[in-house]
Amino acid sequence: MNRLSVLAAAIMLAYALSPFIKFPGMSFSIPLPGVVFDFEFSFTVLVSIIAAGMAGTGMLWLLEDHPDVSRRQRYRHLLIPALTAWAIGTPLNTLKPGLEWWIVFLLGGTLLVFVMVAEYIVVDPADIRHAPASVGLTAVSFALFLILAIAVRATGLRLYLAIFALAPAVLLVALRTIFLRTSGGWFYVRAAAIALIVTQFALSLHYWPITPLTYGLMLLGLTYALIELIATTSEGKALKVAWIEPSIILVVLWGLAFIVG
Repeated sequence: MNRLSVLAAAIMLAYALSPFIKFPGMSFSIPLPGVVFDFEFSFTVLVSIIAAGMAGTGMLWLLEDHPDVSRRQRYRHLLIPALTAWAIGTPLNTLKPGLEWWIVFLLGGTLLVFVMVAEYIVVDPADIRHAPASVGLTAVSFALFLILAIAVRATGLRLYLAIFALAPAVLLVALRTIFLRTSGGWFYVRAAAIALIVTQFALSLHYWPITPLTYGLMLLGLTYALIELIATTSEGKALKVAWIEPSIILVVLWGLAFIVG
C-alpha cells in the first residue's frame, strides 16, 4: 500500500501541475513527396508520456516482492496501467482548469489505483478475487479505449496523428484482454491483425461528419467484436458458434452510435 500510494501520488501530481506550468512547444515537419507531416510536441504531451512510463515502471516496482511472479512475467502487467495513465492525460489536456477538469482528475486517479490493484491480484490465479479483477481490467481497458477514441475525435487531430494514438491503444487492449481470457496466451499476430483492421476502419471514419461519441462507439464495437471472436476461438469454441455474441454486441453498439449520432 505504501508503494501504491507513492506511485499514484507521483503520477497524479504530474497531471495536477501541468496546467500551471507553461513551456513553449516544439514543432517539426517531415517532408515527403506529395505530403508534409507536421508534428507538435507540447509540454502536456510530454507529461502524458512520462506518466505512462511512470505507471508501467511503477507497476514493476509494485510486483517486485510478489511471491507468485517471476521477473520475466512482471512485464505483462504494465500494459494496462501505462495505457490508463496515458488515457487520463488525453481529456485532462483538452479541458481547461475548472470543475470538469477536477472531476476527470479525481475519477482518473481512482481508476488508476483500481487498475494497479487489479493487476496485482490477477498475478495469482488461485486468488478468489482473480475472476472479478480480470473482468474489471477487461472492462476498464475497453472504457479507456472509448475515452481515447472520443478525445482523439473531439480534438480534431490530423489523420496520421489519430492513427498514431489509436493503433497502439488497440494493440495493447487486444493483447491484454486475450491474455486474460485465455489464461496466459500471448497472441501477438492476432492482436496486430485486430489493430490493423480497426486502424483501417478508423481511416474510413475520419472524414465522415459524425460526432466524437458516435466515432468512439463505432470503433469500440468493432474492437470488442474482433477481440471477443479471437478470444473465444482461442479457447476452443467452434467458429460457427463463436461469431454470434460478437455480432450481437457489434450491432448493439453500432445501433447506439447511430442513435446518439
